[in-house]
Amino acid sequence: MIQLNLQEGLQKAVLSLMPDANISSILVRPCPDLKFGDYQANALIGLAKRNKMDPRKFAEQVIDKLDVSEFCELVEVAGPGFLNFRLKTESISDVLVRACKGEHLFFSIEKKPRTIVIDYSSPNVAKPMHVGHIRSTILGYTLAKVFRLLGHKVVTDNHIGDWGTQFGKLLVGWKENLDKNALSVDALHEMERLYKLVNAACDNDEVVLDRVRHELVKLQDGDEENLIIWRKMIELSRHQFDEIYSRLKVDFDETLGESFYNDRLKRIVDELFERGIAEESEGAKIVYFNESKALKKHPAMVQKSDGAANYTTTDLATLEYRQNSWQPSEVIYVTDGRQQLHFQQLFELYTRWKPEHAMKLNHVWFGAILGEDGKPFKTRSGEIVRLNYLLNEAEQRAFDVVTEKNPDMGENERREIARVVGIGALKYADLSGNRQSDYVFSWDNMLSLVGNTAPYLLYAYTRICSIFRKLDGEIILKPKFFTLAQAEELTLAKHLLRFGLVLEQVGDECRPNFLCNYLYELAGYYASFYENCPVLQAEGEIRIQRLALCDLTGKVLKTGLETLGLETTERM
Repeated sequence: MIQLNLQEGLQKAVLSLMPDANISSILVRPCPDLKFGDYQANALIGLAKRNKMDPRKFAEQVIDKLDVSEFCELVEVAGPGFLNFRLKTESISDVLVRACKGEHLFFSIEKKPRTIVIDYSSPNVAKPMHVGHIRSTILGYTLAKVFRLLGHKVVTDNHIGDWGTQFGKLLVGWKENLDKNALSVDALHEMERLYKLVNAACDNDEVVLDRVRHELVKLQDGDEENLIIWRKMIELSRHQFDEIYSRLKVDFDETLGESFYNDRLKRIVDELFERGIAEESEGAKIVYFNESKALKKHPAMVQKSDGAANYTTTDLATLEYRQNSWQPSEVIYVTDGRQQLHFQQLFELYTRWKPEHAMKLNHVWFGAILGEDGKPFKTRSGEIVRLNYLLNEAEQRAFDVVTEKNPDMGENERREIARVVGIGALKYADLSGNRQSDYVFSWDNMLSLVGNTAPYLLYAYTRICSIFRKLDGEIILKPKFFTLAQAEELTLAKHLLRFGLVLEQVGDECRPNFLCNYLYELAGYYASFYENCPVLQAEGEIRIQRLALCDLTGKVLKTGLETLGLETTERM
């Protein structure tokens, strides 16, 4: 796209003046204020200062060496040494024409694709998925969609919690208190009841605690009866998990739970101990981070005093498996912010254990979902909100709105629109804010047709679809050029050109809210264009050009929304 051409030209000009310069930071980005230009570069200032040069004079020297006349009307030096680029209408038109021909949709496929592993969702067996799981699930899936759209190879892995001490309690509950009828109606609810029942009993009765330990040891030693029950728990849990994933339109390439790595853990602990990375402390195996200022006071345990491994050990085994199996350039973990210390320890420890690895280890963390009272989002009775209940309510609330606005529409169509809008609103509300911030859950806000919401964007897309329903017969939307004589046309066209850059920024920083903001702005620019630039009433070539702008906007909106995991609908 044009931005890349400008960037390559600028980097070439810098190298002609400074052959040894590191040009990786010489970037061209959209200008924050369009009155100063379309694109801007500010890295020349720092480069000049590092070389003890006057930044503004250096910028002027760069302009003398810069040849981007094919794309720009003018390149200006501003302030202490910014470069502002103003695009030629002809160059914008050329990009639009090629997009109309299907050569691109304003983004480029990566020529050197990377392999990226993304670990997200990760519910625990025998526990219902709750509202807290939606952030990891939706964020992880969206990042996978973005990377794949840009041409990278992505491996998604749902690292479910299917091993550990909780199964001792579940086994005791299953054998002594199981309600088979309740299990057939709602397996996860019944298993959660069993766990809570035995967990409470353990606090008051040492005999129950001994039975729990006994059942856990039997499971770990391969007792056939306990293994059969354990496998049944996993099967029932996965069935209900898959129902929710199906409703969310989320899938995974792999579902390798904690149990998959169980037979690798002893070898890892032994190796860490033999190499002096781990040391014994009161019977446990501990890793100290004395050379890390941030972790010096936070040692990591890799084996408990009773010989059992823990999350850190399992995650080391998981990371080793991922490195050996897929050779990724990056591994991304999507979890809530409370696990930041754990992943800092994990990444530091893995690098000490495998110093030759070249993977980027990335913890993409997020904040909490709050109720409108500012406290963690729960039911009125204080229980954690189950995810299937949340999805049901999203669809029902959307159905009520659709019914109010379209009472004559058939019920099946209203139900389908409500499903798309309700689930989409839930996803979009989660993705549209800064992921590291807590966000307040509000049905009224997320289902509003005004503001940066899914219904607003979905409605913008349906408005574009309605234009083409009004046309008599097919129309060929392949203009030879775009005049872009009106300001609203030009603004919309320039915004379309930035789609690829936004996708790259989402991937670079793992922040889908950049794409949400872009689509919201696109919908606003389109509304202004449609209001001020007659489309169906226009004639001749101008009519074709404006219809083509509508079509390109619709395609970008649809692609952007689907990349965020939202379905689209042509009617609302």
